[in-house]
Amino acid sequence: MAYPVSDHCDGKRFFNPEPPRHPEMSPRGGLMRMLKMLRERRSGRSAWARWPARVENRPYPPPDPARPSVTWIGHNTFLLRLGGLNVLTDPIFSERCSPVRFAGPARVRAPGLAIAALPPVDLILLSHNHYDHMDLPSLKRLRQRFPAARLITTLGNAGFLTRQGLAGAVELDWWESVTLHGAHVTATPARHFSARTLWDRNETLWAGFMLNWHGRRIYYAGDTGYTKFFSEIRHRLGAPDLALLPIGAYQPREVMATVHTDPAEAVRAFQDLHAGRAIGMHFGTFQLTQEAIDAPERELAQARERAGLAPEAFFTLDVGESAPL
Repeated sequence: MAYPVSDHCDGKRFFNPEPPRHPEMSPRGGLMRMLKMLRERRSGRSAWARWPARVENRPYPPPDPARPSVTWIGHNTFLLRLGGLNVLTDPIFSERCSPVRFAGPARVRAPGLAIAALPPVDLILLSHNHYDHMDLPSLKRLRQRFPAARLITTLGNAGFLTRQGLAGAVELDWWESVTLHGAHVTATPARHFSARTLWDRNETLWAGFMLNWHGRRIYYAGDTGYTKFFSEIRHRLGAPDLALLPIGAYQPREVMATVHTDPAEAVRAFQDLHAGRAIGMHFGTFQLTQEAIDAPERELAQARERAGLAPEAFFTLDVGESAPL
């Protein structure tokens, strides 16, 4: 498929405009290092921290339906209840983020809300095609329950979704916008990559999203390394009232720094964005990298303190917990 040539696309494949954080980490070299890291984990010869097999969720009362709120369902999946609009981000309710059901990273915490417990969903934001973000079993179950929900994704993904029985997705390039159900959604640059196999790397785009609902701005970063674009997002689209920022899957840094922020970089992103508040995500659900299950929250608290930020400025939710918007 041909795409517009731009600062992040050569017409056939997409790329990050910024160089790798480590010079030796070319796209192919980075893939090889990640595969080696996963082989070492399976062999028991690596520095992977031991995670618990299961963590039980605490019960939380449902939020007041009359007030806008955000609920963390787990990983990068949030439910945004905005008073007349319900939005899901990168929904994954499956037990594994994997092309097969019998292998691959397994969740250690159940989803904070079951699909059956969701209110009517209007919009689903899909940042890119990795298995922990574009989970087909979850999307198909959501389509069955909420056939009117609209999918918003990035260039190259609509055709794939249609072939999977999920027609009607809206594709966006970086900085492109669409208005659906009264919400103005803009795809924002991110520093990441795409692939569902060993042969389709970067054939589709990755992004974050800025959602503007009656003047309330919510930024969902998707998956991203630290990037100059955080400041540009603020300049172009305004400072978000709430930013949902990744804080996990960051070790070892020589492999992950280009594509995943660590907690200290997430704090820098929060400052670049001039966000009103931020909530951490992409941690504590699937063990994708080497750090301990509690390391992202611990290191976020340290980075926040070094930056002189109050705890309520950049915080995390427990799985199933909600916060007012």
